[in-house]
Amino acid sequence: TMATMEEEDLSEYFRMQYGQKLLKLLMKFPATEEQSPSPSIRLLEKKKEAALVHRAMEAQKEAFRTRMEALNNRWEELGAKEIQLKAYIKKFEQFIQENDQKRIRALKKANREKELKKQRVKELAKARLDMAVLKQEHQRLYNKLQQYSIFRNYLEKVVEVSEFEEIREVIGRYKTLVGMHQDLVQSAQEGLEMIEQAKVRLAHYTEEKDDEILKHNNELARLQMRFDHARSDVIVWESRWAHIQNTAAKKTLMLGTIKMATLNLFQGVSKQLKETLNVSVEDTHKQLDMIQHLIQDLSDIWAEVKKKEVQNRSM
Repeated sequence: TMATMEEEDLSEYFRMQYGQKLLKLLMKFPATEEQSPSPSIRLLEKKKEAALVHRAMEAQKEAFRTRMEALNNRWEELGAKEIQLKAYIKKFEQFIQENDQKRIRALKKANREKELKKQRVKELAKARLDMAVLKQEHQRLYNKLQQYSIFRNYLEKVVEVSEFEEIREVIGRYKTLVGMHQDLVQSAQEGLEMIEQAKVRLAHYTEEKDDEILKHNNELARLQMRFDHARSDVIVWESRWAHIQNTAAKKTLMLGTIKMATLNLFQGVSKQLKETLNVSVEDTHKQLDMIQHLIQDLSDIWAEVKKKEVQNRSM
């Protein structure tokens, strides 16, 4: 701390200031007892010397304290000045930074202005070139206007002797007539093209229809041939139909006979079994199935009987 530092500095100061002086004072005293005065005198001298030393030390302490106060004040002033200097340095750095930014902005602005100047110089050169081209075009149009001035004079004379009041009306009438002429020419051209297209379509249509008539004639001849064949086949199919009807009648009669026989046989089986079987009179297939089952049962019974007879004979 500050107090400890002051004590260390004070000790060092006294050691440096009074160390050599005390050694010199001690060296003035006699080295032997024989030369020294009486003890009381020596004691008084010692006290006197000690008082002198104490006063010297007090004076030195006061001087050192005064000096330390001046140094502390100087230190505080230096601290305040250091703070001011830091603030000044900070402001100076900000000032330098702002100046650098301003310088950079100024350089950028100068570069932009330089590029803009180059662009303006290029634009100016191009504008001058365009101006020269426009002057040449203006001179060409002026020469052309001078060449066409005879037509203006002619139109003015036409206006004087006609019903038109201005040249603009004559030109407008001329443009209208030219437009109408172009429309008529275009219409006539379109009409001719339509006629040619119609002729082409008519030729294609006539050709297609001729082909269709030829195809229809061929188809008609083919159908007539088929009709003749069909007419000749009718007689054959009519005779076959009569034969089929006769055959169907015979087969129908035979079928009726078979059904009657099957029904009689089924009824006989029913009587033999002495039970009523729920089968329709018209259901011939089921009747045959019942008869087949009965015959199969009888066959099995007969086979069993034969088998027993054989076994009895072998025994």
